[in-house]
Amino acid sequence: MNLAFIPSPSTGVLQLGPIPLRGYAFSIIVGLFLGLWILNRRWVARGGKHGTSWDIAVWAIPFGLIGGRLYHVITDYQLYFGEGRDWVDSFKIWEGGLGIWGAVALGAVGAWIGCRRRGIALPPFADAVAPALAVAQAIGRWGNWFNQELYGRPTDLPWAVEISEGANRVADTYHPTFLYESLWCVGVALLVIWADRRFRLGHGRAFALYVAAYCAGRGWIEYMRVDEAHHILGVRLNVWTAIIVFLLAVAYFVVSAKLRPGREEIVEPDRDAETAGTDGAASASDAPEKDVGADGDQPEADSDPLKKTARKQDPLKKDVPERSAPEKDVPEKSAPGEDAPDSDAPDSDAPDSDAPAKDSAPSEAADKG
Repeated sequence: MNLAFIPSPSTGVLQLGPIPLRGYAFSIIVGLFLGLWILNRRWVARGGKHGTSWDIAVWAIPFGLIGGRLYHVITDYQLYFGEGRDWVDSFKIWEGGLGIWGAVALGAVGAWIGCRRRGIALPPFADAVAPALAVAQAIGRWGNWFNQELYGRPTDLPWAVEISEGANRVADTYHPTFLYESLWCVGVALLVIWADRRFRLGHGRAFALYVAAYCAGRGWIEYMRVDEAHHILGVRLNVWTAIIVFLLAVAYFVVSAKLRPGREEIVEPDRDAETAGTDGAASASDAPEKDVGADGDQPEADSDPLKKTARKQDPLKKDVPERSAPEKDVPEKSAPGEDAPDSDAPDSDAPDSDAPAKDSAPSEAADKG
């Protein structure tokens, strides 16, 4: 008799007054909330907007739950539609029965819808959700412990789980395959996070790595289980599914790495457009009303002596001052930088000592006219 083992709860339901708290549903809910927290952090770290991942998850989670339940009911239809069975039990999701294959497949459809509504490509979102999904699975698997299901062959190992006597089972200790899968999912999450940081995985390759790594573990864990399942060529159906999905994930990883290496620079266009619009509005509000120079500074009127000189030298822009006395011209002061009048030129105010005053005035007036 095995003296060391993991005990199973006597019941999978805890009554909180009139409200039943089922361990299976509680495990899934806790896993979802922790997964959403991880997803949001990874999405923001990859350049996305805070809260966008939750908006997409609103579509992905219901689709995933429906897909997981459909896969379970279809592959184990004899539990609900066989002789002496009640088909209504197929809707009792709280009693257990979610297939991860259907959950991921149909959940991806819901995520695709949510991404399209936000103008986001699906591959970068899938890369962000990959380790979050693995963590959610790791916690959700403990729901099988509450329901005393999905165990392996009998064993006397100290970490064996005790299963009480029930329908189609006897009281004994078995391999806790739910625990094996839970620990494997934690390892998958750590692997994806490390590889994503080390190699900057993008374009869906982080998600492909998660799928391939999970399938590798699910194959040998599934092989240990003894619960009722369909077989093809003597092998459980889920083992075949794990093999096929593993090969598809590896093929996608290799082809994607060759065709689209690196990681996406922009994962959420709405955020970049929003930022650009804000910057553009700020630039427009800060711009001066008058024209600015090439260096970006607004010129002040007559503050540059060189420009002032240029305007004075331009005969079209030169303002001719009014003369108080028509018979006498007052010379203007030369502006800074303006060439001083030639010292050899005759002075208009002083008569030339060699020429009579009457002859010099008309001649100078003609030159200035």
